[in-house]
Amino acid sequence: MDRADEGETVSTSRSGIGHGGGFWVVAAAFLTTMAFSTLPTPLYALYQQRDGFSTVTVTVVFAAYAVGVMASLYLAGHVSDGLGRRRVVLAAVALELLSAGIFLLWPEVPGLLAARLVSGLGVGAITATATAHLAELRGAARPQEHPGRAALVSTAVNTGGLALGPLVAGALAEWGSSPLTTPYAIFVVLLAVSAVAVALVPETVDRGAERYVYRPQRVSLPGEARSTFAAAAAGAAAAFAIFGLFTSLAPTFLSGTLHETSRLLAGAVTFAVFAASAVSQIALAGLAARTQLLLGLALVSAGLIGVGTAVPLSSLALFVAGGTAAGAGGGLVFRRSVATASALAAPGSRGEVLAAIFLIAYVGLALPALALGAALTVAPSTLVLPVFALAVLVVSLWSGARMLTAPPAERTPVVTAAAR
Repeated sequence: MDRADEGETVSTSRSGIGHGGGFWVVAAAFLTTMAFSTLPTPLYALYQQRDGFSTVTVTVVFAAYAVGVMASLYLAGHVSDGLGRRRVVLAAVALELLSAGIFLLWPEVPGLLAARLVSGLGVGAITATATAHLAELRGAARPQEHPGRAALVSTAVNTGGLALGPLVAGALAEWGSSPLTTPYAIFVVLLAVSAVAVALVPETVDRGAERYVYRPQRVSLPGEARSTFAAAAAGAAAAFAIFGLFTSLAPTFLSGTLHETSRLLAGAVTFAVFAASAVSQIALAGLAARTQLLLGLALVSAGLIGVGTAVPLSSLALFVAGGTAAGAGGGLVFRRSVATASALAAPGSRGEVLAAIFLIAYVGLALPALALGAALTVAPSTLVLPVFALAVLVVSLWSGARMLTAPPAERTPVVTAAAR
């Protein structure tokens, strides 16, 4: 549990930035970091054309990012409770800055792998930390405001950043003179400015006189409701598999089978998927949980059917519409998966259960994309993409049905022992 939850949160700053201003500084840094994490998406096809490497290499480079996120979630996702929010957010932004430098100075495949791994490490560190920091800064600045406002902003900048990155890179690649350097150079400046600004933001965690002793994040699985947890985890992994497709191989399908070489279009398609995810989660937050899940499953089903048939039919419109619908539905399914997993855990182990669900989600981000890339080396995309879409659809529907029909005892918190 965060110290903020235990009444130990403090607010310290030696700068002129108050808590209200600090809230927006951290939000901007979070947005910039998440945008940078998806910046390379429309550029993969350009690297592939320049160096002639295979589709498998594209997915391996993409998977390096997911490995970095998973390692960071496990090793560093919780350390801001002891080291302080500002320090960890600053370190995460610095890692993204390092990643941008590697992209610029080492643009060959080993450098791409290193850059994506470092970027993943930064994203894994900042995701939970910035979310907590935003809530605490907003609470200090406006104590009477409902905490849902901070959560709404956090969701918007997180998913909104993921959406903006490919769009920005696609536009710069389409109209800029140096498509493989200009996007990174711009983000070097943005990330550097973010780092300076974050250093001036108030701290919200009292580190106390006791020296912080590091331990890896424990991962807890709810023993008395593992079948429902497995369903929630499968839903999270399936949603991330959709996002993984559009942040790794969507430009390859566009330029290959669909014969669309516009880098702006490649970025815009990925933007549409993530933007739809953000909008659906925010706009439909007031609906009942069951309604959200049913609507999410319907959108995922329609979207994946569209994506799966778009390539055999050579339909760009169907590919874009299907991806947008799948993104919107995937956001709702993921939201419900996280809520289900959280409700299964005892309060003292909720953070550990959520660590488990996020780790599994990022496995879903990486492994299906790797499998898809490998399959494309031995089978045509007109077969591979429909099979991928069908597999993700089956997992999504099974997961949703299991969460909808879970016994009442599995819908309420249970006391569990952590799986060490």
